[in-house]
Amino acid sequence: MDTQTELEPFDLGPACREVARLLGGIKDDQLAGPTPCPDYAVREVLAHLVGLTVAFRDAAAKKSGPTTNTPPDAALPVLPDDWREALPRQLDELAESWRSPAAWEGGTRVGGVDLPGAVAGLVALNEVQIHGWDLARSTGQPYAPAEASLRASLAVLAPPPAAGSGGADGSDDAGGSGDSGPAPDSVFGPPVEVPEDAPLLDRVIGLSGRRPDWRPGE
Repeated sequence: MDTQTELEPFDLGPACREVARLLGGIKDDQLAGPTPCPDYAVREVLAHLVGLTVAFRDAAAKKSGPTTNTPPDAALPVLPDDWREALPRQLDELAESWRSPAAWEGGTRVGGVDLPGAVAGLVALNEVQIHGWDLARSTGQPYAPAEASLRASLAVLAPPPAAGSGGADGSDDAGGSGDSGPAPDSVFGPPVEVPEDAPLLDRVIGLSGRRPDWRPGE
Protein backbone atom coordinates (compact mmCIF):
# COMPACT_ATOMS: atom_id res chain seq x y z
CA MET A 1 0.00 0.00 0.00
CA ASP A 2 1.33 3.42 -0.93
CA THR A 3 1.01 5.27 2.36
CA GLN A 4 1.90 8.56 0.72
CA THR A 5 -1.11 8.69 -1.60
CA GLU A 6 -3.71 6.10 -0.66
CA LEU A 7 -4.49 6.72 3.02
CA GLU A 8 -6.98 9.51 2.47
CA PRO A 9 -10.58 9.66 3.71
CA PHE A 10 -12.78 7.76 1.29
CA ASP A 11 -16.56 7.42 0.94
CA LEU A 12 -17.64 3.83 1.58
CA GLY A 13 -21.20 4.68 0.51
CA PRO A 14 -21.05 3.49 -3.13
CA ALA A 15 -19.56 0.12 -2.17
CA CYS A 16 -22.05 -0.37 0.65
CA ARG A 17 -25.00 0.54 -1.58
CA GLU A 18 -23.88 -1.86 -4.30
CA VAL A 19 -23.73 -4.72 -1.81
CA ALA A 20 -27.07 -3.76 -0.24
CA ARG A 21 -28.60 -3.87 -3.73
CA LEU A 22 -27.64 -7.54 -4.02
CA LEU A 23 -29.43 -8.63 -0.87
CA GLY A 24 -32.93 -8.47 -2.32
CA GLY A 25 -31.83 -10.79 -5.13
CA ILE A 26 -30.67 -13.57 -2.82
CA LYS A 27 -33.27 -16.32 -2.56
CA ASP A 28 -33.64 -18.48 0.52
CA ASP A 29 -32.80 -21.59 -1.47
CA GLN A 30 -29.45 -20.04 -2.45
CA LEU A 31 -28.21 -19.66 1.13
CA ALA A 32 -26.62 -23.11 1.16
CA GLY A 33 -24.96 -22.60 -2.22
CA PRO A 34 -21.18 -22.51 -2.75
CA THR A 35 -19.10 -19.34 -2.92
CA PRO A 36 -15.53 -18.51 -3.99
CA CYS A 37 -14.60 -18.90 -0.29
CA PRO A 38 -14.11 -22.69 -0.05
CA ASP A 39 -15.34 -23.05 3.53
CA TYR A 40 -18.21 -20.55 3.24
CA ALA A 41 -21.64 -21.05 1.73
CA VAL A 42 -23.68 -17.97 0.82
CA ARG A 43 -25.13 -17.87 4.34
CA GLU A 44 -21.64 -17.70 5.89
CA VAL A 45 -20.52 -14.87 3.60
CA LEU A 46 -23.65 -12.97 4.63
CA ALA A 47 -22.97 -13.74 8.30
CA HIS A 48 -19.38 -12.55 7.88
CA LEU A 49 -20.69 -9.27 6.45
CA VAL A 50 -23.13 -8.91 9.35
CA GLY A 51 -20.22 -9.17 11.78
CA LEU A 52 -17.68 -7.04 9.95
CA THR A 53 -20.08 -4.15 9.31
CA VAL A 54 -20.56 -3.82 13.06
CA ALA A 55 -16.85 -4.26 13.82
CA PHE A 56 -15.66 -1.63 11.34
CA ARG A 57 -18.51 0.73 12.24
CA ASP A 58 -17.38 0.62 15.87
CA ALA A 59 -13.73 0.89 14.84
CA ALA A 60 -14.56 4.18 13.11
CA ALA A 61 -15.97 5.47 16.41
CA LYS A 62 -12.85 4.20 18.27
CA LYS A 63 -15.02 1.98 20.45
CA SER A 64 -13.24 -0.61 22.54
CA GLY A 65 -15.21 -3.74 23.34
CA PRO A 66 -16.20 -7.17 22.08
CA THR A 67 -17.04 -5.94 18.57
CA THR A 68 -13.53 -4.57 18.00
CA ASN A 69 -11.34 -6.56 20.40
CA THR A 70 -12.43 -10.05 19.37
CA PRO A 71 -10.31 -11.75 16.69
CA PRO A 72 -12.20 -13.48 13.87
CA ASP A 73 -13.51 -16.80 15.17
CA ALA A 74 -12.22 -19.98 13.64
CA ALA A 75 -15.78 -21.32 13.71
CA LEU A 76 -18.13 -20.57 10.84
CA PRO A 77 -20.14 -17.38 11.41
CA VAL A 78 -23.85 -17.90 12.04
CA LEU A 79 -26.39 -15.92 10.01
CA PRO A 80 -29.03 -14.24 12.20
CA ASP A 81 -32.68 -14.68 11.29
CA ASP A 82 -33.16 -10.93 10.78
CA TRP A 83 -30.28 -10.49 8.32
CA ARG A 84 -32.50 -9.11 5.55
CA GLU A 85 -33.42 -6.16 7.79
CA ALA A 86 -30.19 -5.86 9.78
CA LEU A 87 -27.54 -6.01 7.05
CA PRO A 88 -28.84 -3.15 4.84
CA ARG A 89 -29.10 -0.96 7.95
CA GLN A 90 -25.60 -1.90 9.10
CA LEU A 91 -24.15 -1.18 5.66
CA ASP A 92 -25.66 2.30 5.85
CA GLU A 93 -24.28 2.77 9.36
CA LEU A 94 -20.83 1.59 8.26
CA ALA A 95 -20.70 4.09 5.40
CA GLU A 96 -21.92 6.91 7.62
CA SER A 97 -19.43 6.15 10.39
CA TRP A 98 -16.47 6.56 8.02
CA ARG A 99 -17.73 9.92 6.78
CA SER A 100 -16.44 11.44 10.02
CA PRO A 101 -12.93 12.87 9.52
CA ALA A 102 -12.10 11.73 13.05
CA ALA A 103 -12.55 8.11 12.00
CA TRP A 104 -9.53 8.39 9.70
CA GLU A 105 -7.30 10.06 12.30
CA GLY A 106 -5.12 8.38 14.90
CA GLY A 107 -5.37 4.70 15.63
CA THR A 108 -8.16 2.22 16.18
CA ARG A 109 -8.69 -1.48 16.72
CA VAL A 110 -10.66 -4.09 14.80
CA GLY A 111 -10.57 -7.88 14.93
CA GLY A 112 -8.20 -7.60 17.88
CA VAL A 113 -5.63 -5.84 15.68
CA ASP A 114 -4.40 -2.27 16.19
CA LEU A 115 -4.38 -0.26 12.96
CA PRO A 116 -4.09 3.36 11.87
CA GLY A 117 -7.61 4.68 11.36
CA ALA A 118 -6.96 5.43 7.70
CA VAL A 119 -5.83 1.85 7.05
CA ALA A 120 -8.86 0.44 8.87
CA GLY A 121 -11.18 2.53 6.70
CA LEU A 122 -9.72 1.19 3.48
CA VAL A 123 -9.72 -2.36 4.82
CA ALA A 124 -13.42 -1.94 5.64
CA LEU A 125 -14.09 -0.84 2.07
CA ASN A 126 -12.16 -3.78 0.69
CA GLU A 127 -13.97 -6.29 2.91
CA VAL A 128 -17.38 -5.06 1.78
CA GLN A 129 -16.41 -4.86 -1.86
CA ILE A 130 -14.74 -8.26 -2.20
CA HIS A 131 -17.45 -10.10 -0.31
CA GLY A 132 -20.02 -8.30 -2.41
CA TRP A 133 -18.41 -9.89 -5.45
CA ASP A 134 -18.57 -13.25 -3.68
CA LEU A 135 -22.32 -12.84 -3.21
CA ALA A 136 -22.96 -11.56 -6.71
CA ARG A 137 -21.04 -14.36 -8.38
CA SER A 138 -22.57 -17.01 -6.11
CA THR A 139 -26.15 -15.89 -6.72
CA GLY A 140 -25.91 -15.01 -10.42
CA GLN A 141 -26.28 -11.25 -10.09
CA PRO A 142 -24.48 -8.43 -11.91
CA TYR A 143 -21.90 -6.50 -9.91
CA ALA A 144 -20.56 -3.11 -10.89
CA PRO A 145 -18.50 -1.35 -8.20
CA ALA A 146 -17.42 2.23 -8.83
CA GLU A 147 -13.96 2.61 -10.35
CA ALA A 148 -12.79 4.76 -7.45
CA SER A 149 -13.81 2.04 -4.99
CA LEU A 150 -11.98 -0.60 -7.01
CA ARG A 151 -8.82 1.48 -7.13
CA ALA A 152 -8.96 1.85 -3.35
CA SER A 153 -9.22 -1.95 -3.03
CA LEU A 154 -6.29 -2.31 -5.42
CA ALA A 155 -4.23 -0.13 -3.09
CA VAL A 156 -5.11 -2.36 -0.13
CA LEU A 157 -4.44 -5.67 -1.89
CA ALA A 158 -1.43 -4.90 -4.09
CA PRO A 159 1.80 -6.14 -2.52
CA PRO A 160 4.25 -3.42 -1.45
CA PRO A 161 7.48 -2.94 -3.41
CA ALA A 162 10.19 -5.39 -2.44
CA ALA A 163 12.63 -4.24 0.21
CA GLY A 164 15.51 -2.39 -1.36
CA SER A 165 13.50 -1.19 -4.34
CA GLY A 166 13.09 2.23 -2.82
CA GLY A 167 9.99 4.11 -1.76
CA ALA A 168 8.70 7.52 -2.68
CA ASP A 169 11.17 9.13 -0.28
CA GLY A 170 14.10 7.06 -1.48
CA SER A 171 14.01 4.74 1.51
CA ASP A 172 13.83 0.96 1.40
CA ASP A 173 10.35 0.91 3.00
CA ALA A 174 7.81 2.04 0.43
CA GLY A 175 4.81 0.33 1.92
CA GLY A 176 5.01 1.13 5.59
CA SER A 177 5.85 -1.15 8.48
CA GLY A 178 4.22 -4.38 9.49
CA ASP A 179 1.76 -2.63 11.84
CA SER A 180 0.23 -0.51 9.07
CA GLY A 181 -0.84 -3.30 6.71
CA PRO A 182 -4.35 -4.60 6.27
CA ALA A 183 -6.02 -6.65 8.96
CA PRO A 184 -5.91 -10.37 8.12
CA ASP A 185 -9.02 -11.99 6.69
CA SER A 186 -9.32 -15.76 6.91
CA VAL A 187 -11.40 -15.92 3.72
CA PHE A 188 -8.85 -14.13 1.54
CA GLY A 189 -6.26 -16.35 -0.10
CA PRO A 190 -2.97 -16.04 -1.98
CA PRO A 191 -3.24 -13.89 -5.11
CA VAL A 192 -4.36 -15.51 -8.34
CA GLU A 193 -2.42 -14.45 -11.44
CA VAL A 194 -4.52 -12.25 -13.75
CA PRO A 195 -3.32 -10.61 -17.00
CA GLU A 196 -2.12 -7.04 -16.55
CA ASP A 197 -4.58 -5.85 -19.19
CA ALA A 198 -7.56 -7.54 -17.51
CA PRO A 199 -10.47 -5.36 -16.35
CA LEU A 200 -9.85 -3.56 -13.07
CA LEU A 201 -12.45 -5.65 -11.23
CA ASP A 202 -10.78 -8.88 -12.37
CA ARG A 203 -7.38 -7.64 -11.20
CA VAL A 204 -8.76 -6.73 -7.79
CA ILE A 205 -10.52 -10.08 -7.48
CA GLY A 206 -7.36 -11.94 -8.47
CA LEU A 207 -5.36 -10.12 -5.80
CA SER A 208 -7.95 -11.20 -3.23
CA GLY A 209 -7.18 -14.86 -4.00
CA ARG A 210 -10.18 -15.56 -6.22
CA ARG A 211 -10.50 -16.65 -9.83
CA PRO A 212 -12.34 -13.91 -11.73
CA ASP A 213 -14.02 -16.57 -13.89
CA TRP A 214 -15.33 -18.55 -10.88
CA ARG A 215 -18.86 -19.90 -11.20
CA PRO A 216 -20.90 -22.06 -8.78
CA GLY A 217 -20.09 -25.71 -9.22
CA GLU A 218 -16.58 -25.10 -10.53
